[in-house]
Formats: sequence, C-alpha cells, structure tokens
Amino acid sequence: MNRPVAFVGAGPGAPDLLTLRAADRLRHADRLIWTDSLVCPAIAELVPATCERIKTSHLTLEDVLPLLIEGHRAGLRVVRLHDGDTALYSAINEQICTLNDAGIPVEVVPGVSAYQAAAASLERELTVPGVVQTIVLSRAGGRTGVPEREQLERLASLGASLCLYLSARHVEEVQQTLLQHYPEDTPVAIGHRVSWPNEWLAIVPLKEMAQTSRDRDLIRTTLYIISPALEHGPQRSRLYSPDHDHLFRPGR
Repeated sequence: MNRPVAFVGAGPGAPDLLTLRAADRLRHADRLIWTDSLVCPAIAELVPATCERIKTSHLTLEDVLPLLIEGHRAGLRVVRLHDGDTALYSAINEQICTLNDAGIPVEVVPGVSAYQAAAASLERELTVPGVVQTIVLSRAGGRTGVPEREQLERLASLGASLCLYLSARHVEEVQQTLLQHYPEDTPVAIGHRVSWPNEWLAIVPLKEMAQTSRDRDLIRTTLYIISPALEHGPQRSRLYSPDHDHLFRPGR
C-alpha cells in the first residue's frame, strides 16, 4: 500500500489538544520521527508499543530524510511529528520537497498553535471590536533573520495583537523595539511550555517583559503575545447586537 508520509502538528503540548486526525495517525504509526526537544513526551507515548520511535534533536536533515524515505518504501506508516502547527516554523518544506522528488506522497495534518492555546488558557480573545482586529504571527530576527519588509519595527507599528515565537533570547532588544510603538503598560502574555504539565503563563506590562523573562530564565518554548486586547473590557461585538441584521437574522 502506498501510504503517504504524515507530517503531523503536535499542537502546543497537551495530548488532548491534538486534532482527531493527528491522534489517529499517531495511534497507527509504525515509525515515529519526532522533534523530542520541543514536543511534549506524553504525545509520543500515544503510538503503539511496537512503533519505532526516533528522536531528531541530535539529527540533521540529511539524517532524517533517509528515515522517511526508507520507512515509506518498507511499507511502514511513517509519522513525522512536529511541535505546534505545521504551518509555523516547522521546517517541513525542505522535507516535503525531497519526498516529492522521490515520488513519495505526503499528508500534512495541522495542529493547534501555542498562541491559540495561550489565549484560551487566559480566557481572552485577541480580536476585540474597537480595540484590535488583526493578529500578526512573527519572530525576532535572531540567527536566521527575517526579510527587511518584515522587521519587527514595521510589524509593531500596526499596533495589532502581535504573537512572537522564537524570540526569548532577544527579549531585551525586542522590548526596546516594541516600546517605540506600544504604550509601556500594554499587556504582554508570556507563555512557557503552554499546555504542558509545567506550563507557566502570565500577563505583565510591556515595560516588564524582559525582566520577567530573565527572572524566570525563559529561553526555549516561550511565546509572547503583545496586545491591548488582553485587557478585559466592555466592548461588544455587533454580531449578536439586536440592531445588526444579516442573512440568518434579517432586520425586522
């Protein structure tokens, strides 16, 4: 059977935040190739006892690709498990291109992203009428950099709900840049290992973002959400307003 190699988003960490499709692929896997440095170990435990589990924290792309190709050609159900959502910073593109060149079919299963899990845990909505209607997902430049048009200064100038991944190592620089565009008391949600058993999640003023990160010794698996929407307020959406008519609720 020509089974596709499944690239699966593990979600933020909690096994019950996996999609049903992701859980199904894991429960039927013959070979699991997983990002053990970023994925909660409890998720890797969902595979069958007979499944071969291969950690990738010490491997290069050149090590991983033969494991995907050989597993597929041997008729195995191969699952490549990435943290979070496959659409964000998962590095699946170069893997899929190689598999395509080898004539191997692939399947991509999305996952819940950490920013979604963090907002849910905080019981917040990141798009609030009259406050903010845009969410930006990005990261600090770091070693791999970002395109000039996507520099943090430009993104911050929008004043949107800004979700920053992979940025804890550069938090002092990030804070300085953000303070040029957001008031210093703008709420910032800092999430470390969101939805893991040892999750740490708090809201602090922007001016305390860097110091809090240093105090908690946060580096990896840390998310920052900078948004005025994190403050609870009385703003009401017009969607359910009595004077707002639409297709399913015509005006009287």
